[in-house]
Amino acid sequence: MGKPTGFMEYGRRAAPERDPEDRTRDFGEFHLHLDEEERRNQGARCMDCGTPFCQSNYGCPVDNLIPEWNDLVYRGKWEEAWKRLMKTNNFPEYTGRVCPAPCESACVLAINEPAVTIKDNECHIIDRAYEHGLMVPRPPSVRTGKRVAIVGSGPAGLAAADQLNKAGHWVTVFERDDRIGGLLMYGIPNMKLDKGLVERRNDLLAAEGIEFRAGVDVGTDVDPAQLQRDYDALLLATGARVPRDLSVPGRELAGVHFAVPYLKAAQERLFAQGHSYAAARKNVVVIGGGDTGADCCGTALRERCTSLTAFELLPRPPAQRTPETPWPAYPRLYRQDYAQAEAERRAGSDPRRYSTLTTEIVGDGAGNVRAVRTVDVRWEKPEYDARPKMTEVPGSEREWRADLVLLAMGFLGPETELISELGIRQDERSNIAAAYGSFATSVPAVFAAGDARRGQSLVVWAINEGRGAARAVDRFLSGRTNLP
Repeated sequence: MGKPTGFMEYGRRAAPERDPEDRTRDFGEFHLHLDEEERRNQGARCMDCGTPFCQSNYGCPVDNLIPEWNDLVYRGKWEEAWKRLMKTNNFPEYTGRVCPAPCESACVLAINEPAVTIKDNECHIIDRAYEHGLMVPRPPSVRTGKRVAIVGSGPAGLAAADQLNKAGHWVTVFERDDRIGGLLMYGIPNMKLDKGLVERRNDLLAAEGIEFRAGVDVGTDVDPAQLQRDYDALLLATGARVPRDLSVPGRELAGVHFAVPYLKAAQERLFAQGHSYAAARKNVVVIGGGDTGADCCGTALRERCTSLTAFELLPRPPAQRTPETPWPAYPRLYRQDYAQAEAERRAGSDPRRYSTLTTEIVGDGAGNVRAVRTVDVRWEKPEYDARPKMTEVPGSEREWRADLVLLAMGFLGPETELISELGIRQDERSNIAAAYGSFATSVPAVFAAGDARRGQSLVVWAINEGRGAARAVDRFLSGRTNLP
């Protein structure tokens, strides 16, 4: 695939980004595009590797036909590349921006060379398709008369809605927030995923016949039993929205917040063109070193925080693969995300502090947070296959100034009120119990998909789940399915 000698002729060239210092002055996207000639060169790097691990179980969860559209990119056949991309992925404009690209970790070229720029190529294909008028409404020509209600408008719910609508069913999506998109809208900041892109895609889905009901909380505004009566099938795609909390003294102090409400409030202010920033002139501490923690850092920088520190309980990852994560597995490596690059440009160092355990949140005597106390920890593995053990390092206690503390330590599972009201069985991790493939819950005609079923995961896995659930629902309604 691609040019047979392309991987030897062209080096990897990632899509450029806006200057870190410049982009923190606004909430605009920081992604840019290569010109088409250079993008074709990047497509040329895709090897004729024989077994494309990029689209295997180690690589792309939605089974993107990566070598095929890389070859088409190289040949300049952009419309054909777009058609191949849309065969497997409902929302490449999202995955091309926010996916961590396990496909690139599984790229055969990545064994001893920089991987093919698969994610950037994908993003370029879909953005170009919009620019050239290929992304237009295509409503189904035949309707089945069957009605499906979907609760939750994140990537799993939207992918299922798109697929079921293509199958000819009438689909209604319920979302309790005021805008459609779930965490695409209110969990991923605008600079990483511009909300104009989300609204543009939602408008296309609506033009194809999907009904969106935003600002409707199923279980409060709508009786779920009524949905069961009014619709032929019900799909729950409510996400894993219960955040992991921090059980330390001082947790109740004012100025300590979960990450997603903070990010949502920042996005709401942006929609309202507000200028009163929550982090302005404050010393910000982010507890949690994942993608959500990075997004909190990037948002706080744009809100003109005074200082920024991020605590990560685990040790700093290695720069190269270790025997524990051999190719083509996705490795946990030291990476500098957009927010860390911005913070380093501003303060001269990475804001993350690894192997750091938060022990106390200290108040100012008036109920507000004043500081965070930590201790360094040491991780040891007595045996190769044993679980690492954490011990505190004596004498490493430290206090950090803090006016705003953001908890970004992941999510425990779905909110349970709606699940309980419907009488749906949950698994031992509190997720909705529904087998992968059938996606059927313990209640007849009720299905589940996405993080609510599998637990906190990636956008691309949510799309996988939504597509799989759509096949299951279509089979339930029609007796068979032709959905991919």
